[in-house]
Amino acid sequence: MVRGKKYTAAASKIEANKIYTVEEVAALVKETSTVKFDATVDASFKLNVDPKQADQLVRGTLILPHGNGKTKKVLAITDKTEDAKAAGADHVGGAEMIDKILSQNWYDFDVIVATPNMMGIIGKAARVLGPKGLMPNPKTGTVNPNIAQAVKEIKAGKVEYRVDKEANMHVSIARVSFDASKIAENLDALCAAIVKAKPAAVKGTYIKNAVLHTTMGPAIPFTFNGRI
Repeated sequence: MVRGKKYTAAASKIEANKIYTVEEVAALVKETSTVKFDATVDASFKLNVDPKQADQLVRGTLILPHGNGKTKKVLAITDKTEDAKAAGADHVGGAEMIDKILSQNWYDFDVIVATPNMMGIIGKAARVLGPKGLMPNPKTGTVNPNIAQAVKEIKAGKVEYRVDKEANMHVSIARVSFDASKIAENLDALCAAIVKAKPAAVKGTYIKNAVLHTTMGPAIPFTFNGRI
């Protein structure tokens, strides 16, 4: 693959065969962005798991200490409309919101949160919400009797991590404009969550590879052994 000059220049800053510490990679990733806009900083992992096995599907959520720089639009499906609005939900309603999704192909939101009593209504749209990853789920905190808490957590920078069918995981943790210390703290929090979520069935090496990179930037290998 032929790389552009900007990518090549950025990649030249990464020492061959070096595995960086969390602090080092957080500082270096800011220097390897190849775009003019405020690029996203992503952490990517290769896990030693078999996602086809239900007990090895690594998945969870966490609130990053400094958020990830992305503001998500929240649709709250609930009968506690005033609570949801006060918490900062962008759209609030009940069955009429599901009807709008189905009849108008409306998706002006990033996340759906719901109270448990509304899941029957939301289920009518499961066939379109599921494939888009928008179906509320108690495991990710998007089904919660305390709708205000659910909305506030997402607005505060709550992110989901989930291994894909190839045993890879990608999570956006910051923007290039973040201070290196904040990138490091967010990365530490994510790594701690992934380690805690290690399936009991996994023996030996759990995380086979870990890299940090920006949008269209080179991957920088890092380690967090001994830190968590």
